[in-house]
Amino acid sequence: MTIKELAKNNTVSPLIKRCAESEGISPEKLSRLVAQGKVVIPQNRHQELSRPVAIGTGLSTKVNANIGTSKDHPEPEPELEKLKAALDAGAHTIMDLSTGGPIKEIRRVIKEHCPAPLGTVPIYQAAVETVEIHKKSVCEMDVSDLFRVIEEQALEGVDFITVHCGLTLEAVKRLRSRERYMGVVSRGGSFILEWMMYNNRENPLYEHFDDLLAIAREHEVTLSLGDGLRPGCLHDATDGAQIHELIILGELTLRAWEAGVQVMIEGPGHMSMDQIPSNMLLEKRLCHEAPFYVLGPLVTDIAPGYDHITSAIGGAIAAASGADFLCYVTPAEHLRLPTLEDVREGVIASRIAAHAADIVKGVPGALEKDRQMAIARHSLDWETQTRLSIDPEKARRFRDEGGTYHGKTCTMCGEYCAIKTYRRAMKMDQE
Repeated sequence: MTIKELAKNNTVSPLIKRCAESEGISPEKLSRLVAQGKVVIPQNRHQELSRPVAIGTGLSTKVNANIGTSKDHPEPEPELEKLKAALDAGAHTIMDLSTGGPIKEIRRVIKEHCPAPLGTVPIYQAAVETVEIHKKSVCEMDVSDLFRVIEEQALEGVDFITVHCGLTLEAVKRLRSRERYMGVVSRGGSFILEWMMYNNRENPLYEHFDDLLAIAREHEVTLSLGDGLRPGCLHDATDGAQIHELIILGELTLRAWEAGVQVMIEGPGHMSMDQIPSNMLLEKRLCHEAPFYVLGPLVTDIAPGYDHITSAIGGAIAAASGADFLCYVTPAEHLRLPTLEDVREGVIASRIAAHAADIVKGVPGALEKDRQMAIARHSLDWETQTRLSIDPEKARRFRDEGGTYHGKTCTMCGEYCAIKTYRRAMKMDQE
C-alpha cells in the first residue's frame, strides 16, 4: 500500500509518527491530513530518508532549494557544495535541475548525499538525451523515452517529480487569446509546448496520465503537478491560460488520489501583491486543498540581483494566505547559475518568509521563537540572540565585526542604547 492508502486505512505508520513529532501535532491528526490529500510526505519506496518532511495544511511552511548543473557549468562538485550549503541553511527539500554533464551520475551522487526529499523534472533529462545522444530536436522527443526516464528516476529513489500535465491543447487556445509579454517561462513547460505544436498532438503527460500514475504508485513518488503556464512577469499573471491549467490540475489531482498517489500543485510565478491571496484561494478551491508549492511569487520584475527579496515578500504573503511550500529564489535568478553564497542567501530569505507566514497561520511554536528573541534582546543577551537567529553564522559575524560598546551594547547606539535608557527611566519611576 502507498503512504496515502495506509493513512486512509487508519494505519499510523512510523513515517507518520516521525513527521508528526517534528511538527508538534498528533500522529492521528497528521494521518488524517495525509488521507485527505491535504498533506504529502514525499518519500520514495526504495529508500528511507533520515530527514523526511510533511508538507501541507496546518504544518510549518517548508522551503525547497534548487541546485543542478547547466551546459556551461557541467561539473558536479560545485552542486554537491551547494547541496550542503542549502541543507545547512535549513532547506527542507532539494530539487536537482541538472541539464549539463553526466546527468544520471550527478543525480545519483546528489541522492547519495541528500538526507532530505529529492525532486527532479524528468523532462529535462529526456530533452537533453534527445538532443545530445539522439541528435534530434526536443520536439522530436519520443514519448516512450520520456516515460522511460520517469521510471528510471523513480527506481533510483527520487521522492517527487515535477510533471507539466496541465498544459493541454485547450490551454494553448487560451494562451493565444490574450497576448503575454513573456509567453511560457517554464523550461519544462516550453519543452512540452514545442513538442505539442510540432507534432500537433496532445501533451503526452496528460494523454498518458494513467501510465504516469502507475509508475508513481509502484515506486511511491509524489507528483508535483507543474505550472507550465505560470506567469513570467506581472502583466501575465492570473490570465485564462494560467487558470485553465489550474482547473486541469484539480481534475488530475482527484484521479491521482483514486490511484493512491500523493499530489501537490505548483503555482506562480510573477504576480503583484494584491493578486496573491486570491490565487492561493483559487488553488485550494480548484485543487481540493492539495498542498500548494509556489515559486516566489516575485512581486516586481525590476529587481535583478535582489530577486531573493522580491520572492520572499511574495512568499510571505502567499504562505500566510494558504501556500504550504516555497521554492526559493536566489539573487542570481534571471542572471546566471547561482553560486554557493547565492544558494545560502536564497534559502535564508525563503525561510524568513516561511516563518513570518507561520506566525500568521498559528503554527505551533512559531511565535514562541520571537517571544524568546524579544526577551534576549531586552536582556542584551547577545549569545541567546545569535542562537535564536535564522542565520546564526551571519548574526555572529556582524556582531564580531561591529564590536561592542563596553562589552554590552552594540556600536549602533553605544551609551545611547534605548534599552539601557528605558531601564534607567523605569528605575527612577520605581524610586
